[in-house]
Amino acid sequence: MGMVSNTNKIIVEVPHRISGFFEIVDKENGIPIKNPEKIGSRGAGFNVSGVGETVVSCKILEKEEESQCSIYINEEKLDHKAETTYFIFEYIRKLIDYSINVKIEHSFDLPVGCGYGASGSGALGTIFGLNKLLNLNLTNLESGRIAHIAEIVNKTGLGTVCGQLGRGLCVLKEPGYPCNHERLKSPNDLLVICGSFGTIQTKSILSDDILSSKIKQAGKLALRGLLSELNYSTFVKVSLQFVKNTQIMSVLNLEKVSDLIKDLCKLDIIGASMNQLGRSVYAFCKKGKEKEVFEIYNTYKPEIKIFTLTINNEQTIKFKEKRNESI
Repeated sequence: MGMVSNTNKIIVEVPHRISGFFEIVDKENGIPIKNPEKIGSRGAGFNVSGVGETVVSCKILEKEEESQCSIYINEEKLDHKAETTYFIFEYIRKLIDYSINVKIEHSFDLPVGCGYGASGSGALGTIFGLNKLLNLNLTNLESGRIAHIAEIVNKTGLGTVCGQLGRGLCVLKEPGYPCNHERLKSPNDLLVICGSFGTIQTKSILSDDILSSKIKQAGKLALRGLLSELNYSTFVKVSLQFVKNTQIMSVLNLEKVSDLIKDLCKLDIIGASMNQLGRSVYAFCKKGKEKEVFEIYNTYKPEIKIFTLTINNEQTIKFKEKRNESI
């Protein structure tokens, strides 16, 4: 069989997601859970109008050639350093009996490592793109499972994939996969105004024992609070309480994040809290109230990047197909 001369290319769009609070679930009766499908989080978060776009292109190689994969994030070549995406490539390699040369290009509307679920978006984009391109016939459920496992194994996220597969604001009532989520209908006139100071490595948090046990307690409490009165203002209130209970801002020296949230909470808006996990803040306000919110964010310039978003209630995974372009 000769090489396929025309490359197939597919583009997958997956929304960014902001997590408000979470409870890490990685042990059962004090014993570490081995199966990555059972690990995850309870908590709540919401998909936003900003998206991650993943372009997957692939050509079939001669039998004796070694499969290879190049990965770019916002045009920077990372290859196996993009651990979650690379993990999915390796996983797929074992499912097929031919060699492939794959190129995966992620580009994100919102900054990576700042609490916008870029890794979950990229993981879903990769597996859904490869599945369609290589005709692997994986169900959506199976594709989501692979993305979830990739995030857990590489410690880049816990419940992000489940939230991204839901729509709008989703409450994850049980950890792991398949996802168990309840959707909260969102008002149409809601704006999400975000400000980012920079990155936090999710891995460093998930590996810190003291912080992780505080997160477990605070996350349980927040979920109980939200389920007792399921609406947007409760969500942001319990999320802020979660941030206070975990003392995450002092542990990570997030003085600016802390000051910004205090300033925003003085306004007559639905509320504001910190993205989990990133040096970022989100504020919920009704359309027409944004002027005051921007005034406060602007006092933190030039260190801050500001984004105006809405809640994304649409279907999560969108394909745009492009065929017959050379790699």
